[in-house]
Amino acid sequence: MSSESPKTLGVTILDREFRVTCSELERPELLDAVAYLDKKMHEIRDIGKVKSTERIAIMCALNIAHELLTTRLGSGFDMSELKSRMNSMEATIDALLAEQDELL
Repeated sequence: MSSESPKTLGVTILDREFRVTCSELERPELLDAVAYLDKKMHEIRDIGKVKSTERIAIMCALNIAHELLTTRLGSGFDMSELKSRMNSMEATIDALLAEQDELL
């Protein structure tokens, strides 16, 4: 467990300021999440059909939940499949390099 103390970070989502607490290690992922959420919320707002910030947040949460579930169920991007394929490719490359080393 890290002895690092959490720090407060100011972020802007849909033109509103929020303060969130996170460790320095979590900061890059949190900032990525904030940027993604802000982009999605702006897209919903800019379509013009939804004006209430609360409704925009709910629609955004629904869309992101759908993206997550689609990915998990396999009809979207499957991270575990990608990792598996990358590991397989890495093993093949390692084997070929080992063969090459034996020839030299």
